[in-house]
Amino acid sequence: MKPSDPIGVFDSGLGGLSVVDTLRRMMPDEQILYFGDSARNPYGTKTMDEVRQYSFEIVEQFRKQNVKAVIIACNTATSAAAKELRKAFDFDIVGMEPALKPAAEMKTPSKIAVWATELTLNQEKFAHLMERFDSNHDIVRVPCSRLVELVETDQLEDQQTVDAALKEYLSQSEDAEFIVLGCTHFLFFKDRLRQLAGGQVQIIDGNAGTVNRLHSLLEQKGLLAPAAKGSLTIDNSQPEKIDLSWKLYHSLEEK
Repeated sequence: MKPSDPIGVFDSGLGGLSVVDTLRRMMPDEQILYFGDSARNPYGTKTMDEVRQYSFEIVEQFRKQNVKAVIIACNTATSAAAKELRKAFDFDIVGMEPALKPAAEMKTPSKIAVWATELTLNQEKFAHLMERFDSNHDIVRVPCSRLVELVETDQLEDQQTVDAALKEYLSQSEDAEFIVLGCTHFLFFKDRLRQLAGGQVQIIDGNAGTVNRLHSLLEQKGLLAPAAKGSLTIDNSQPEKIDLSWKLYHSLEEK
């Protein structure tokens, strides 16, 4: 592996582009390969074995492209496959989990709503995470599969539909002081969610923490890219989604 080798980032679809946006802001010299698996989206309704199989297939393709590290920009795939992937590949693999710890450390006690896919919320990994904090916090699990669908089907500009979905999930998060966005798709709704939730609710995601972790691992190994103009390549298991991918990425870039 060389410092100039690329970083692979993958997600069940288009949500991981929010992680790519954070990665390019924080590590602008890196060459990034993004793969969205929209053909098999959503992962949140699949079995653990299916998601694990998909993840191995994608990371194997990244290996053939000589990546120096991979970000699993998907909480569901992290829960299902991260541990096994790290055993199988010789480069760093950084996963994601709902940013419950940062939320819990901001105020004790507090009420925290965790928005994520059903598979993420029902996994043993998340149960163990909850156990660390639920004695001092009221933690509410809110499955939000509709939000994934809205991103994947290019409905973000349908304000009425978006607001209806966000209000439904906010009704399940009543009196929450923190909302943890436990799916990378949900970051596309962050600004509007903040408006609807009001200033008393803090919206938290794990993107920056994930990128910081990757930076630290690469720095330790002397694999940070030299000062150069970074690049981004986007691929998708549904090639017709590549134009939408760039549209979504540029919408984040403009913010």
